[in-house]
Amino acid sequence: MSQATGVAETASRGDGRIIALVSAAHFVSHYYILLLAPLFAFVRAEYNVSYTELGLALVAFNVVAGTLQTPAGFLVDRLGARILLVAGLLLGAIAFTIVGLVNSFWVLVAMFALAGMGNAVYHPADYALLSQHVSNERMGQAYSVHTFAGLLGGAAAPASLLVMANLWGWRGSFIGAGVLGFAVAAILALHRDGEAHASVKPRASDASGEPAGWRLLMTGPILRNLVFFILLALISGGLQNYSVVALIASYGTPVATANLALTGYLTLSALGVLAGGLVVARTSRHSLVAALGLTVTTALAVLVGLVDLGSLLLVIIMSAGGFFTGVILPSRDMIVRAITPPGSFGKVFGFVTTGFNIGGIVSPLIFGAVMDHGDPRTVFILVAVFCLLSIFTVVQKTPQAAQH
Repeated sequence: MSQATGVAETASRGDGRIIALVSAAHFVSHYYILLLAPLFAFVRAEYNVSYTELGLALVAFNVVAGTLQTPAGFLVDRLGARILLVAGLLLGAIAFTIVGLVNSFWVLVAMFALAGMGNAVYHPADYALLSQHVSNERMGQAYSVHTFAGLLGGAAAPASLLVMANLWGWRGSFIGAGVLGFAVAAILALHRDGEAHASVKPRASDASGEPAGWRLLMTGPILRNLVFFILLALISGGLQNYSVVALIASYGTPVATANLALTGYLTLSALGVLAGGLVVARTSRHSLVAALGLTVTTALAVLVGLVDLGSLLLVIIMSAGGFFTGVILPSRDMIVRAITPPGSFGKVFGFVTTGFNIGGIVSPLIFGAVMDHGDPRTVFILVAVFCLLSIFTVVQKTPQAAQH
């Protein structure tokens, strides 16, 4: 009995270590994604460039990250997730340190492209490490903590970067961000804990009878999950980037109230992720959890789009929408894991999470056009439509790839 207890405690500690390490890397990933935004004005003034020109850095980052994410997933499955994750952290850290040291706008753009190459590694490597090295009973919590850490990284970026900018200038902020990446990379590189490889060898398609490589990625269940991730990116893009201006234009909502509603949405979304981790630990019906969360979010988005709720009720409804959006995210990850054959976590998660990049590119075109045509309430109606479409991507029964 005591021996079994000791084994369980050892497994729990091992799970905790790998979850903490991977979550730290995900924190850095989201921190880097928001690195330029708080410093936009300082960098623009330094180089005397337009907002459009400075936006080239973000375009370079996202295009490179989106293009390379699936190939990075193949490398994760072949070479191992930990070494690729360390490499991704180092690429980002090196790139942003160079931005802080070299006085050249075009070097800045090139380094954001290099950082995009590093960013392409995070999702396939993170999910491969968690899927291969965390015990099944803690997988849901692992995914929720991982997602929460990413949200926390994004939340921590603006204030900490501005503090560093006040102390050392905007270049010091970039160098400080680089130091963060170097530190997490070093900790991850030193952690082995008996791990030989981050992924098991992929099963050959001719031996298992299952598709492999790109043929696997083109199967119906995988493609449905890609669409699911695209739709989730459209939902979050619409609410995070356009809800404030849409509320102001629709109902004359005070700026402070609209921003408070968005803050409530983002804060409760992070808490919802943690709650979702508890939910997935108690049920295997992940599609049902996702469908219910999306249904509630649909109703709340329609309510905001059709009714002038007043300040207090608006903040409550937007916060509730954020909570239910967050709750579905661990279930989202479990749905992908359930259809992924062993040895293919890197490529599958790399492929489906490319939906974030696709949605991120398309979202401003859709919602920006809606605002330009003077129909701000449609922002929330479109969010509801995307929620409904998302339900259809998760309720269809998909075959279990394997028991992991």
